[in-house]
Amino acid sequence: MEHYSKLAGLFCYPGADFPQIVSEVQELLERQYPAAGAELKPFTEFVSGASPAELEELFNRSFEVQAITTLDIGYVLFGDDYKRGALLVNLNREHRQAGVDCGNELADHLPNVLRLLSRMSDIELRAELVQKIIAPALRKIISEFEPEKMAQKNAVYQKHHKTLIERSANHGTVYQHPLKALYRVLESDFEMQEIPALPQSADFLKSVGSEM
Repeated sequence: MEHYSKLAGLFCYPGADFPQIVSEVQELLERQYPAAGAELKPFTEFVSGASPAELEELFNRSFEVQAITTLDIGYVLFGDDYKRGALLVNLNREHRQAGVDCGNELADHLPNVLRLLSRMSDIELRAELVQKIIAPALRKIISEFEPEKMAQKNAVYQKHHKTLIERSANHGTVYQHPLKALYRVLESDFEMQEIPALPQSADFLKSVGSEM
């Protein structure tokens, strides 16, 4: 499961070593998970030719400022519902036991959860975490990159800010590739099943409008 620690690097804020991190993950996936490697390739090619400023802006546009979505998977699934609080409590306990340093992010931040996967000793609990939390959250995050939802978010941002963060029409949604690649790896490592969505209060578009 150590490869999940490497995959976590795809979703961290891009520093000077980000192109090298992405390149190493690309090589790993091409060796062990060819379908995931093919999915990641467009992202790797973009990163190899992008400037540090472009990479930072793309990350912010995707997950932080005027974001397409968020990487806090508990919020993706449950919004501000009490269930997210319960999830954070349990994840914090697992992070402490596994020795995972969450840094400045919360316990349900995707890179932290992926690092946790690589260190968990309880196989059944790890599989349950994937099936009930990580996989459903990833499906929802990936769906936020659909053109219709992108247009809805942009309409909200334009209404309140009048301008949008400038982004390339060709690369504005390129983060969907590492997200889909990660999902393919999970499909290969775990017996993935479509679990009916639980009633939830999380709606990223509505939350954006409320915050505005």
